[in-house]
Amino acid sequence: MLGETYYVKTFGCQMNKYDSERVAGLLENAGLQAVGTPDDADVIVFLTCCVREGADERLYGQVASLKRLKTAGKTPLIAVGGCIGQRDGEELQKRIPHIDVVFGTHNLNDLVPLLDQVAEDRTPQVARLQDSSEADFKRLVPEQREHPFHAWLPISVGCNNFCSYCIVPYVRGREVSRPFDEIVETARELKADGVREITLLGQNVNSYGRDLYGEPRFAQVLEAVASTGISRLGFATSHPKDLSDETINTMASTPAVLRYLHLPVQHGNNEILRAMRRVYTREQYLERVESLRAAIPDITLSTDIIVGFPGETEEQFEDTLSLVRQVGFDQAFTFIYSPREATLAAGFPDQIPHEVALERFERLAALVQVSAEARNAALLDTTACVLLEGPSKRNPALMTGRTRGYKLVHVPAPEGTDAAKLVGQELPVRITGTQAFYLQGVLE
Repeated sequence: MLGETYYVKTFGCQMNKYDSERVAGLLENAGLQAVGTPDDADVIVFLTCCVREGADERLYGQVASLKRLKTAGKTPLIAVGGCIGQRDGEELQKRIPHIDVVFGTHNLNDLVPLLDQVAEDRTPQVARLQDSSEADFKRLVPEQREHPFHAWLPISVGCNNFCSYCIVPYVRGREVSRPFDEIVETARELKADGVREITLLGQNVNSYGRDLYGEPRFAQVLEAVASTGISRLGFATSHPKDLSDETINTMASTPAVLRYLHLPVQHGNNEILRAMRRVYTREQYLERVESLRAAIPDITLSTDIIVGFPGETEEQFEDTLSLVRQVGFDQAFTFIYSPREATLAAGFPDQIPHEVALERFERLAALVQVSAEARNAALLDTTACVLLEGPSKRNPALMTGRTRGYKLVHVPAPEGTDAAKLVGQELPVRITGTQAFYLQGVLE
């Protein structure tokens, strides 16, 4: 008997968010109900990320702290999955003995049977860790979506790029694409179930199909999914080397596709990009940005940038700053490099002292904020179509939503209106205020 309640904590990327929805569905099918804190849960599940060292530390700290629940006489079952589960396997359970189940990135469906086994004989279980070649997309559709109007739709898993700093190919496996017809059929089912917005997922989403068809077919996927009548269509994450003119043109000509692209640049210096094994130059990245803005002038651009990569000089870091100024990103996710075991860069000489990397990080973050403020300020007094997602977590008097450029908007609920009835609707909002990373508006 697993009990009556569960709690899921998710770290990391959109694929982990999707996996958490699948886990929630599996547990609810087993008769459990979600609760808001681990203290109230009979089953506690962590979906983990190991891309950066900080994620490891948070996971180990939070799981270790749950030992108090078991020593206090409670008997919650604790499971750890995702990338750390895939990477560490049995070693994770040895390191934290009060973990009951360890599972990997490709065997979520083993979770409930393993929990049942532990509930029966109190013996910790470690799943047989699978790789991406064993991915079964037909078993991936989540049973419990966070929002009924939004769905994640994986079109591929794994990655073939092996960037020198990145552990993803080692824990998610090589790239495996989902059959084209199956993607479109799943999109139709989601549309029929009331979904308004679909986000296509893949570690390198725009190289979709190379393993199945000999060449990428991502543009065709966009067209086919949009043809189902879905209102909004997004995708993550893209690699600059695989962003084709065909994809850009399809984005521009397909109304359902969001006017937003997350295009990780990682660095602004060609020598560092080569050391990262990114397979494009600064100039090629800037050319892709120019093509995007020529085709979609109002596109929102976000990116990932790493500071303090081994060997990075002050002059090379300045190249990153100049690229940020030239592009004018709407948002940038900035990270201090952290070495990951098994990656090439972990063995590189000239690791950058943390205090040097931190000072550069702070300069970069300040510049990104200036860029974001300027981009948002240009939207003042314009009208945007906003998909309302629900009440703000910080201020329940406000509703939050996303524009078609995927910008966050805070909107007061109209007096005398049942705000719950507005959730999931796409409505015109007049932008009345702007900050660096969100907008303020009123319903028109």
